[in-house]
Amino acid sequence: MGALLTPSISDSVILARPHRQQQTISRSVSVTGFGFWSGRDVTLEFKPAPVDAGIVFVRSDLEHAPRIPALIENRLESPRRTILAHQGVQVEMVEHVMAALAGLRIDNCEVWLNSAEVPGFDGSSKSFVDALLSAEIVEQDALRSWLLVTDVTRVGDADSWIEARPIRSQKMRVKYRLDYGHDSIIGRETYEATIKPERFIAELAPARTFILKQEAEWLRQQGLAERVTPEDVLVFDETGLIDNELRYEDECVRHKVLDLVGDLALAGCDIVGQFVAQRSGHRLNANLAQALLSECQLIQERGVSA
Repeated sequence: MGALLTPSISDSVILARPHRQQQTISRSVSVTGFGFWSGRDVTLEFKPAPVDAGIVFVRSDLEHAPRIPALIENRLESPRRTILAHQGVQVEMVEHVMAALAGLRIDNCEVWLNSAEVPGFDGSSKSFVDALLSAEIVEQDALRSWLLVTDVTRVGDADSWIEARPIRSQKMRVKYRLDYGHDSIIGRETYEATIKPERFIAELAPARTFILKQEAEWLRQQGLAERVTPEDVLVFDETGLIDNELRYEDECVRHKVLDLVGDLALAGCDIVGQFVAQRSGHRLNANLAQALLSECQLIQERGVSA
């Protein structure tokens, strides 16, 4: 991938007045599985959190239960997954948990883990969403902050890019173009939707991680993902899907949108705007969130308010 385009520092985003109540869950709820990368068994517990707490990962397996705020400044660069680190402690593959929380509009929650990696389940957000819905989502006595996109901000290069555009509503809308080329069994897919809880639950949360067979074999050679099988995630060879069936015809692109929702949630606020992406991944998603937050900070320093 070529060098990133430098976003212009302009009045492209402003920190607007909150437009909805903050939310958390009514009680604790847990799920158990294993980490895709490490293969280690792990229990994850969602716990209610007070207003303005945000999303915080807590490593219960370590002394003093260190806390890792789910914010973009704590993101570590890593291939194929999102890792957060704070004061020397990290947690891996958080994007599907973050997508579940953001998709359901849960703003304040503690995520307790007894291992360094989130359980992978089937490579989607469905297990997390099911658990969170069983706990019940409740409103809190505080308003949620949001970023309003008022100009175009873009990161990436000619082949892979993502940009934020203004939108004529208080919504977050995403259009993603997945392009593996005509010679690939995955090919080209496009998905576009306004991100709201009911649509997220029905159309995005169940969309699973996908990988090409040769990529999966390479990971195995590195001693990674040894417990994961084609029955867990979507693995494609040159003829099609191995030992599995698609939940949607365009499940691959839906999963890319799922990842995008999770990565943008690291901004720590709602973002109102239209996002258009082509072959974007975790790095570009995070770079765009960082660019928007950086521009917002500059405008605040100038004293501009909504």
